[in-house]
Amino acid sequence: MTKVFVTRHIPEVGLAMLRKRKDLHIVVAPQDKAISRRKLLRSVRGADILLSILTDKIDAAVMDAAGSKLKMIANYAVGFDNIALKEAKRRGIVITNTPGPEISETVAEHVIALMFALAHRIVETDAFSRRGNYHGWGPEMLLGCDVYGTTLGIVGGGAIGSAVAKRMHDGFGVTILYTDIRRNKKLEAETGAKFRTLPQLLKQSDFVSLHVPLLPSTHHMIGMRELKLMKPTAFLINTARGPVIDEAALITALTHHVIAGAGIDVYEHEAHIPRGLRKLKNIILTPHTASATHGARNAISIAVAKNILAFIDGKTPPNAIA
Repeated sequence: MTKVFVTRHIPEVGLAMLRKRKDLHIVVAPQDKAISRRKLLRSVRGADILLSILTDKIDAAVMDAAGSKLKMIANYAVGFDNIALKEAKRRGIVITNTPGPEISETVAEHVIALMFALAHRIVETDAFSRRGNYHGWGPEMLLGCDVYGTTLGIVGGGAIGSAVAKRMHDGFGVTILYTDIRRNKKLEAETGAKFRTLPQLLKQSDFVSLHVPLLPSTHHMIGMRELKLMKPTAFLINTARGPVIDEAALITALTHHVIAGAGIDVYEHEAHIPRGLRKLKNIILTPHTASATHGARNAISIAVAKNILAFIDGKTPPNAIA
């Protein structure tokens, strides 16, 4: 019997796929929150497969606690910066993640929603209206800015960045700039996107959207130096990973209007959102919910189950990383 330990309940559709297998023993942690470190180390003992979520730090200590039976870590997330990949590889442990078009489309929608909410001051005007401050229409009241015809800079031209670029180009006539470690010819052909270095992109864009994984090379890739390159009328959006932005620098930049505003879904030290960010009016904060739709989360659940089922059947999982 293969033991699968699940660190937190995920949408039932994926768990149901696993429970159909008589050769799997599925153990789901009962708490409705991220599992504590102590409980993780205790509960993972004897597991053959660990189904983790992105808030679980899966390092050598967790692998030691699981023991030599642990052969797979199936991450319920597109990102995998929470897993010590080199340590897993050294031990011969297979790692999988859960990318897919449903997730890319959903996160892209969230990015676009933040763009329009920032430009049209949706959150601010909602609060204004709820406070009873609306006493009549005025030609210069709460003016925002247009999105149509602006320039969008995509940092990371992968699946999500490309989905954002295509929709904004096709639907709103937005000029697309992008930067990445390699050229994306398909993105260029479909949207007329122009490749730029990061400094060039920051200087020329009205909106900058981040879509890079968290790596040593991307940690704090946006700091005060980069923020000062942006237009004072520009907006920064991050749905990638929190530590890609130096939050202290972002707070300073927004406070002193170095840039016009920001839309942030991920944070440097999740789930802590600094008071300095929370008190600002020129930022929209969402609690890591860019992929929070029934469709996307079910798709992730199915993907993680397919990875596990392929592995126990002796096949290479669809989304094997290491």
